[in-house]
Amino acid sequence: MEDLPITGLEELERHLQTIQDDPETPLDEKLFDEVELQLTGRFFSTSCLLCCKKVMQANLVFEENRKFSEHPSQGISAPTGLFAVLSHATIIKEHKYVSKNSNILPLIPRLLPSLSQILTTYQKDPTILASLAVKLLKPIPFTQVLTLASEESLIQALLSPAPSANVLAITVIEKASRSPGDTAILSIMQGVVKSFLRTWLSTPHVDVGEKATRALGDLLEVDCDRRSITPRMNGMDLASRIPPGQGLLWRRLFQDHDIYEMIFSLCSSQTIGTGEGELDERQKSLAQARLLRILPRLAALDFHAISHTNFTDVEVRYGLQGGEQGILWFAAVDMVNKEEDMLMHITVIDFFAEFLDVMSTTEITQSMMNYLAALLKKVTEADQTMYKSLESIAMNPESSPELVDLLVRLNQHHE
Repeated sequence: MEDLPITGLEELERHLQTIQDDPETPLDEKLFDEVELQLTGRFFSTSCLLCCKKVMQANLVFEENRKFSEHPSQGISAPTGLFAVLSHATIIKEHKYVSKNSNILPLIPRLLPSLSQILTTYQKDPTILASLAVKLLKPIPFTQVLTLASEESLIQALLSPAPSANVLAITVIEKASRSPGDTAILSIMQGVVKSFLRTWLSTPHVDVGEKATRALGDLLEVDCDRRSITPRMNGMDLASRIPPGQGLLWRRLFQDHDIYEMIFSLCSSQTIGTGEGELDERQKSLAQARLLRILPRLAALDFHAISHTNFTDVEVRYGLQGGEQGILWFAAVDMVNKEEDMLMHITVIDFFAEFLDVMSTTEITQSMMNYLAALLKKVTEADQTMYKSLESIAMNPESSPELVDLLVRLNQHHE
């Protein structure tokens, strides 16, 4: 396939070089738009093969860091050796196109390195730069992107006040959801994961928060190393066709003390403030809503992970009492100040409706039933509005039989 000519390409390359030499150079928005609008092609598969020797070297480095699963609280960061291997690996690309006129691939080595370098230090609004970079990144696999963007540059983009820079970084991170191997690599990038979670919970930009929520759910679904709950429909168990992951990203979130504590701190109503690392009332509500939104999905993947803990010190600090544990309990019971934040009170009620609906379509063990019954008892005894909401769901003829059955069983469990 011959490369299609791109009007303005050489001029854009010179413009990017000028910006690198002088960051105060104004962006030529018209030139960027002209080139970006000419980019064509839809990719339905992209594979990236590393030469066998380099893959073996990378695997050795990765295996050395699997001790994270045994000692997660030590906060292991991604080894530089892994990225050195990736940077020098022989890349063999096989691309298939829906459109034969795709012209993005030849532009990647010509434009993306310059864009990546500029974005790491650019002090003005990077929307135009980030838009073009996102389009160029689309066909590139996660491991190959890591040869173009360092961990530090991803962290800088995640922590940038510019939402376009956040979106660019999340676009890179969500590529790891294409395979369990990619999510495993992401899991050992502790700084990137921590910055991603902080941005997810603390960004004031709704579109960035929504994109991060979807990306996190997709990543954890691919990385899930077991299905603790078996989905069922009409009495028939449905085995998942998704290949199991290694669970390393789950461990990074729920067995890394620093990250676990950060999530609690950002979401707890106890820590409202305007100081560094703190969230004001509005942003705190957004963080709480984002955590509540993703928990039903996580419950269907690994209920044990969100209902147990290795860090009772963190949970006691943020309100959990003896016998209570898990980020699920924290979010459902202790996270929100329901008396002062009526909107979040309603959000918690809506969360329970969605959460129990998800649980009603899963196979629930006795230990899970005990946990759910204790959780519901705790919530409904202190919240009559919640009790009436769940009662109305049970009495509603439009509620699914599975959901009504679960509510009846939970009610009978603690009578």
